[in-house]
Amino acid sequence: MAADEKAQAKTEQAKGKIKEVAGRAVGDERLTAEGRTDQAKGDARQAKEKVKDTLTD
Repeated sequence: MAADEKAQAKTEQAKGKIKEVAGRAVGDERLTAEGRTDQAKGDARQAKEKVKDTLTD
C-alpha cells in the first residue's frame, strides 16, 4: 500500500507540473493554479508517506 501511495504522490506532482507549464504556455492562470494545487497535494501526500515510513522504522 505504501508504494502505491508514493507512486500516486509522484503522479500527482508530475500531473500538476504539466498543468502548470501548459497554463503558463497558453496564458491560462486557472490552469496554472490547478497545476500548483495538484503539486501541493502530491507534496502533502509524499510528506505523509515519509512520516509514516519514519514512524514504522
